[in-house]
Amino acid sequence: MAVSGTRPGLQTQVLSAGTPEETRTAVAAAVDILRRGEVVALPTETVYGLAADALDAGACAKVFEAKERPRFDPLIVHVSGREMLDEVAVVPAELSAVIDRLAGEFWPGPLTFVLPRKLTVPDIVTAGLATVAVRSSKHPVFKAVVKELGRPLAAPSANRFGSISPTSASAVMAELSGRIPLLVDGGACSEGVESTIVRLEATDRPKPLIHLLRPGPVTVEMLKKFGKVATAPRLSPQDGQPEVPGQLPSHYAPRTPLRLLAKPEDFSPEPGKRYALLSYRGLSKDGYVDLHDWDEVQVLSPGSGKLPEAAVRFFFVLRALDACGVDEIVSEPFPERGVGLAIQDRLRRAAVE
Repeated sequence: MAVSGTRPGLQTQVLSAGTPEETRTAVAAAVDILRRGEVVALPTETVYGLAADALDAGACAKVFEAKERPRFDPLIVHVSGREMLDEVAVVPAELSAVIDRLAGEFWPGPLTFVLPRKLTVPDIVTAGLATVAVRSSKHPVFKAVVKELGRPLAAPSANRFGSISPTSASAVMAELSGRIPLLVDGGACSEGVESTIVRLEATDRPKPLIHLLRPGPVTVEMLKKFGKVATAPRLSPQDGQPEVPGQLPSHYAPRTPLRLLAKPEDFSPEPGKRYALLSYRGLSKDGYVDLHDWDEVQVLSPGSGKLPEAAVRFFFVLRALDACGVDEIVSEPFPERGVGLAIQDRLRRAAVE
């Protein structure tokens, strides 16, 4: 059950981390607040996270309160590296070598492992599951906070539950101002979509089965050299508790209704309605830009069609479309390769069914 995130009289302080001196000041302030059992919004390379001491159940409860997040949706735990991973998770002996190889390749970075939890991790963090999701952020501010605190941080995205993930400090303020004591402004996020989440399964073959639970910046193509990749089915509203964050059928949604098209001819405008288009490349030959007299058009990777660029701009552009006053946002489909798989996944969860 989610609870109200309002905290009467609380004002959110914003500290910049633009220079080395500002960063030291901001990190020290964040660590002080975290040690007092409070929450802090911090930049990561994917999206801004709302962080609390992962081993403090009371502090983690404040994450759920600020986000109005249901308690059945688990949090990701962020660690400083392989050594701290062993404080919160059990690495099965048969998977230790491949996890070391994956961590060596992608840590610090946007890859999250789902592993058996240790009892040091409170139930509220794992939503009572026997597993915990763990990653190591490469953002210098987040890394510095974890190092200085000396403890793992539980940090889902710094927005209210179900809405668009924040990739800038201004987006965090729009979501959580007055709900949290501190936001560290580390500029725009470099990846733009949440981390890739995997669960590994040992097999009778030399390489494991890699279950892709949430697509992200570490792509299927990158993972294939470490094992066979299997994509987890999307949860339906009738399914049970999610195994990891970001698996719910409705998520990452703007307030404005969003429709994801499979092909241009699927669009039939209603008289009197105002429409905006979310376009991949903004090219007429793709069949969408000239389909309608759109009230607003936002292009993620103008002309070039570079999926990493599209991913970096994705949530920022989705917020801009949500604020432009149209009745419906219409999105082109995105290539389901590379990080395009993650963009298409987020759009499916944001779309009106």
